[in-house]
Amino acid sequence: MRIMLSDFISLDGVVQAPGGAEEDTDGGFQNGGWSMPFFDLDVMGTAIDAALEDTEALLFGRRTWEVMASAWPGRVGDPFADRMNALPKYVVSRTLSADEAAARWNNTTLLGGDTDAIAAIRSLRATSGNGSIQVMAVPGWHVSLLKTT
Repeated sequence: MRIMLSDFISLDGVVQAPGGAEEDTDGGFQNGGWSMPFFDLDVMGTAIDAALEDTEALLFGRRTWEVMASAWPGRVGDPFADRMNALPKYVVSRTLSADEAAARWNNTTLLGGDTDAIAAIRSLRATSGNGSIQVMAVPGWHVSLLKTT
């Protein structure tokens, strides 16, 4: 399986809070929801659907997972939401417990947030699937993921 990195990023490098005004206010960020006025369902929806089509699992850091886990489990009946909820999900965290992760969003498996997380990601990549593990994370995570190759 290959790792696919999926980011919402502006031309000037903003990767913070694309979805909602209160989603991520770290560092005093006040432009949450910056991408939504520009979201063209026909263009972006098609691109996101295509990326999710061969996705066999989702991989998150804790913060991104928490945002997603608060949004998606309650959404049902929409093909995209149903796919997000059905996919196996992996979250790297030092602070979540395995029970908490599984209870908050179905099909979630906790990967430890220490050096064992890289070994666990390597193991995921070695599975026989031809699809991808889609990573929805901030760019700082990308360097760590390169270590899995």
